[in-house]
Amino acid sequence: MSRFERKRTIFRNKDALGESYQPPEIEERDEEIAAYTDALQPVVDGWEPNNIFIYGNTGVGKTAVTEYLLEELQTDIERYDDVDLSVISINCKTLNSSYQVAVRLVNELRPSGSEISSTGYPQQTVFSKLYDELDAIGGTILIVLDEIDSIGDRDELLYELPRARSNGYLETTRVGVIGISNDFKFREQLDPRVQDTLCERELQFPPYDAAELGNILASRADIAIADDAYENGVLELCAALAARDSGSARQALDLLRLAGEIAESTDADSIREDHVEAARSKLEQERVEEGMRELTTHGRLTLLAVISKAAKDETPCRTREIYQEYLDLCESSETDSLAQRSVYNHLSDLRMLGILSAAENRSGSRGNYYSYSLNVPFTSAIEAMADVLYLDREIKVIRDIADMNDIS
Repeated sequence: MSRFERKRTIFRNKDALGESYQPPEIEERDEEIAAYTDALQPVVDGWEPNNIFIYGNTGVGKTAVTEYLLEELQTDIERYDDVDLSVISINCKTLNSSYQVAVRLVNELRPSGSEISSTGYPQQTVFSKLYDELDAIGGTILIVLDEIDSIGDRDELLYELPRARSNGYLETTRVGVIGISNDFKFREQLDPRVQDTLCERELQFPPYDAAELGNILASRADIAIADDAYENGVLELCAALAARDSGSARQALDLLRLAGEIAESTDADSIREDHVEAARSKLEQERVEEGMRELTTHGRLTLLAVISKAAKDETPCRTREIYQEYLDLCESSETDSLAQRSVYNHLSDLRMLGILSAAENRSGSRGNYYSYSLNVPFTSAIEAMADVLYLDREIKVIRDIADMNDIS
């Protein structure tokens, strides 16, 4: 018997549930597409392009709509002989400064073998090389910077690039910048001059609701899943779970894909709701594990302190309460502790990762403070901690306390 055999029970085309799949039509984003189309209109008219800033949570269609509309734009613009359009797209996730973005753009534009080094040049020299490459292309150029918030406050290029022509760095080339961000606060952190240029046109993509996610899932399921291979209520459950958590189409599609894989692995003929629940549990644990890979030892100990408070049924709880739990864990594990301010910073990081939630408490003259609690199931959090943090005795004690308090 062969070790590997094809399975065709559940999926017809699993790729249609993957992140790289580009659907023929974008659903449930009509208003955003209309506003985005309007923002791109100057390109078609032959004028200076707008600079566009797009923001919203992960998985709400920002990048998909951008790719879809830019493909449409490039196709439609071929009818006009007086417009020459080029599109350059890069993901800034691994880039943390204007310098690194500029180097990446230069190397994207240069032929293979003539790339420049990522170090060793003054920043303005790299900018000048970029302008030379852009002028060599000519016409109208749209530069898409996905996950633009990764560059932080080192944003000089975001000020200079949209103004390159008016400042004399470009002779004839018209450049427009499209910045895409998952961080709602990134705009506020930008230099006011950068805000004026980069955020010429702003578009916000709100989270999807359950009905919208249900429609998206239904259209993808028609392509991805074999006839009658999912039971009634499965798509609705995937949509409801994703809407309640993040409003992310990516999360809803991941739930359906993984539920299908679980169904196939158990030789089921169709996807059931219990497969979706199993998929949710697995994805939540993976999310915690992925988030924790970015944490230091003290970040993990801070999270374990919150998990310990949750096991005692004492969450939400304030920073000072978590800090005392953290100190106890440090003492038990013979680890030198950090100051409370540093633990507060770790709590903020965990909140940004979606592992913790925080509620602001307004207490008048005593000032405001946050109360923290787990934003993932207790079981997923403690299982993930057991895999990455080697404090077996401490974790066993926390499990026992949780069992006594019927926390699961």
